[in-house]
Amino acid sequence: MKIEALPLLQTKKEFLYLCLFLTTLFIFNLMHDYYKYKNLIVDDIFETKAIILNIYKKSNYNILKLQTNDFIFYTKSNNIYLKQDLVRVLFISKYITFYQYLKGFFAKSLFITKLEKKSTFKTYLVSKIDKQHSNIYIKELFEAIFLAIPTSSDLREFFSKFAISHLIAISGFHLSLFCLFIYYIFFAFYTPIHKKFYNHRNKKFDLLFICVFFLFFYLVIIDFIPSFFRAFLMFVFGILFLRSNIKILSFNTLVFTLILIISIFPKYIFSLSLWFSIIGVFYVYLFLNYFKNLPKVVLLLFFNIWIFLAMNPVVHYFFSTTSYMQLFSFIITLGFTIFYPLLLFLHFLGFGGVFDDYLLKIFSLNINSYEVSVNFSFLVFYFLISLLSVYKKIFFIILNILIALFFLYTYI
Repeated sequence: MKIEALPLLQTKKEFLYLCLFLTTLFIFNLMHDYYKYKNLIVDDIFETKAIILNIYKKSNYNILKLQTNDFIFYTKSNNIYLKQDLVRVLFISKYITFYQYLKGFFAKSLFITKLEKKSTFKTYLVSKIDKQHSNIYIKELFEAIFLAIPTSSDLREFFSKFAISHLIAISGFHLSLFCLFIYYIFFAFYTPIHKKFYNHRNKKFDLLFICVFFLFFYLVIIDFIPSFFRAFLMFVFGILFLRSNIKILSFNTLVFTLILIISIFPKYIFSLSLWFSIIGVFYVYLFLNYFKNLPKVVLLLFFNIWIFLAMNPVVHYFFSTTSYMQLFSFIITLGFTIFYPLLLFLHFLGFGGVFDDYLLKIFSLNINSYEVSVNFSFLVFYFLISLLSVYKKIFFIILNILIALFFLYTYI
């Protein structure tokens, strides 16, 4: 007899306690951020150490994206630096508002000095990746998909023409591949140990918690990027909920995860990568809600196509670059599920450059593109219909009509 999974919250009292906990957590962390903000503006100028996350090249100067231990900001520079350089920056801070502090602000720098960077495990990994490649773009690609180091504007534009930016930005898709990689590596080692010493334990759960340990370590290395943090929390909740017979694939779980993340890191409310990640998972749940009874082969093929089409209006609101190569996005996504763990394994062995010649040919492609913009009013209407689709099938039908019309508008 199959036991029916329980909802996340079963009583109003549980709901109120959860709301109280999350509200308290949010206020505490927001006050902590405000305290750090007050330290920033206590004087008219502020000096700090920062890592250069990205460099945006302009006609005769560069815009540097810098990350300190407490905040991210942007500044202008005429000097030449490299991504991941450690610098000391003195900038004007008196005009910065708390809203700008949370969102990420631009500040006029008075001087920037490059510092000698201490060796860390992350810098070791970056060096190990870079030594296996000679082309700067290929280095950027693997730094991005393995260590969440932002790519240059040129490379980001190239990936947008294929509609595969979701493969480059580390999120739940990568977590699932990492998890499979870790799970099956330890499966071979742990199985004889489990059989001899721990056969009273659930082997699958033991292996999943080993995955949690390594994934958390990886999360620390990549500095708790919002999209992967969301995926990690949902993975942990999934294990705990499965153990407690609580429904996993639930919109309530998704909302709870989002609110928990923002309660822990209030500034993540401004993170575009987090919102893309949440919206992507929402459409995954919506797809499974209505198409879960399809044959598995059809489900596998149709899944990537539908998610690509459903995300199209959202993506085009923020990124208007469009090309006919985007129509092959779902095929590239399927191929990436093999490419990613294979290249990860090859990089561990020191043979990460095996496919560099093929990648260079892909990067040399001249792909024509055009601009397709989405009106804000349409985006709001699209989101409204999407949310209503959770409750009524008629709205899901309307949503699919909108998806089809937008596809025709974009590519035909």
